[in-house]
Formats: sequence, structure tokens, C-alpha cells
Amino acid sequence: MYFVYIIYSKKRDSFYIEYTANINTRIIKHNAGATISTKSGIPWELVYSEQYVTKTEAIKREKAIKKKKSRKYIESLIMMN
Repeated sequence: MYFVYIIYSKKRDSFYIEYTANINTRIIKHNAGATISTKSGIPWELVYSEQYVTKTEAIKREKAIKKKKSRKYIESLIMMN
């Protein structure tokens, strides 16, 4: 299984979107500062996730969400969750 997830940082007031095979481990790494692009936003909170069978599907969905470049779109996903 693969996941597309969105995490939120109050500190940066921003969202971060990515895919992973292990969502729990990935969130721990974000909050441990292991990811350069999210290190400055610690702590991060998981606010949304979707599950996919294949890595290809997850990557495609991640790209689709990022392509929207819209905070309103991301917030609407979270609200529908």
C-alpha cells in the first residue's frame, strides 16, 4: 500500500504534500528534522491521507494535488475527510 498525505505546520502556516509506503514512519521523520524541506516547520500534523494500491497511482495523485497550487483546494480535501 501507498499513501498520499498532507501535513500541516502551524509554525509555517503551510501544508506539505508527499507520498510514502509507510505513513507513520514518514511523519516521525518529518518531526525529527530528517527532511530538509520540512525541518523548519516542526511540529507537523497529519491532516489528510489517501491510500493507493500501487506506487504509480500514489505518485500520479500527489502530482495532481500539487499541480492545483491551491490552498483552497487542499483545505477542501481536508474538510471532506
